[in-house]
Amino acid sequence: MYVILTNKPGQFHTEAGPEFEVVEEYDYLFYGQRKAIYQIATLRGEAKVAIVEEGPGAVVNHVPSKFLEKFESLQGARDALTDLTRFGSMQAELVRRDA
Repeated sequence: MYVILTNKPGQFHTEAGPEFEVVEEYDYLFYGQRKAIYQIATLRGEAKVAIVEEGPGAVVNHVPSKFLEKFESLQGARDALTDLTRFGSMQAELVRRDA
């Protein structure tokens, strides 16, 4: 089972526990500026993901994995990520990072 985790530098980051293993990571560039980092991870069993707000007074939300969209295959997760980041003729691209 695969899930997509999101990090937005300066806003929030995702902390996944040992039930998650990141297999691919992408920078989302919008007109050349990094707006987000997406991680495709395998999920082994039910778990919680910590969504940590950045900055003073940061709030941490623990989200059960049952609320995450799940994909049967790595390619299915890749396809969904591509769909999430396509905005017509706007200059948006995914650049794979070393995970």
